[in-house]
Amino acid sequence: MSELVTGDAVVLRLRVAAVPTRCLAFLLDVLLQAAVLFGLLLVAGLALATTLDEALFLTVSLVLVVLTLVGYPVAMESLSGGRTLGKMALGLRVVRDDGGPIRFRHALTRGLAGFFVDFWALGLAGAVALVVAFLSGRGKRVGDYLAGTVVISERTPAAITPVIVMPPGLEHWAAHLDLAHLPDDAALQARQYLGRWSEFSEDARSQLGFQISREIADAIGTPVPPGMPYWTYLSAVLAERRRRDHAQAWAQQPPGPTPPPPGPPPGAQPFAPPS
Repeated sequence: MSELVTGDAVVLRLRVAAVPTRCLAFLLDVLLQAAVLFGLLLVAGLALATTLDEALFLTVSLVLVVLTLVGYPVAMESLSGGRTLGKMALGLRVVRDDGGPIRFRHALTRGLAGFFVDFWALGLAGAVALVVAFLSGRGKRVGDYLAGTVVISERTPAAITPVIVMPPGLEHWAAHLDLAHLPDDAALQARQYLGRWSEFSEDARSQLGFQISREIADAIGTPVPPGMPYWTYLSAVLAERRRRDHAQAWAQQPPGPTPPPPGPPPGAQPFAPPS
């Protein structure tokens, strides 16, 4: 885990990608680049076969090599929000040091540094990137230092997926909430906030909880009661919304036995932050 400070001075705790995982993602990208480069060189060789100009073929080959080794990671990371195909396969993403999404200039800096320093131009086959990453506390290579980026892992174990349950004693209060105008994106944001509770610092929990609670309170017309923690308010709202959705789904079914109460999915754990 690593703490990243956002532009709003909020400290986020994100899972930094392990160096071996990054090496495997890089290997997958190299295999793909090699296949693409082989195809381009084959086409160039057939197109220039009639000219018999060896210097021209070498020049074109060099240009294709540089475009493949630099253009591929730059284009992929710029268009996909910090991911190449290898990173997608292993659940990795490049973000800024403050946790925000990268832009073209970040991807270009990483791509050029990767070609000239980290991997290819020095002829050390990635030794520079490997040594610098192992010495870095965040697994950053030279390109990451120059671009101000870090590679994080977006995948979390399914076994720790939290389930939002109704806080004890709030069933009657939550039953009178008007949730008809609760936006889906606000509910999703609250669920993600509660799900990543343990990854946030204390300041981030307070600030994000205040922002999300205020947005939901404005939507449903019920403010946070005095003295109630933000996570308790959000848990009650989400649990009541889930209960109503479950009851509505059963009401649309043909007559039958009384529906069981909604339960957690297999392998999930109840969300229960400290009071």
